[in-house]
Amino acid sequence: MAMKRLADAGAHTIAQDEASSLVWGMPGAAVKYGAAREVVALPKIAGRLMQHLNR
Repeated sequence: MAMKRLADAGAHTIAQDEASSLVWGMPGAAVKYGAAREVVALPKIAGRLMQHLNR
């Protein structure tokens, strides 16, 4: 899983949470395999990315 390799290499990875997902397939797999460092609702992903990039 590419996202897991990114997370293992130190990248900040974000997955959509189950509550805001229509189908929690790919985000759920990312969480299950430890590829997501952060899990947030869809409307909050862009803001979290901006916060992370502005550090």
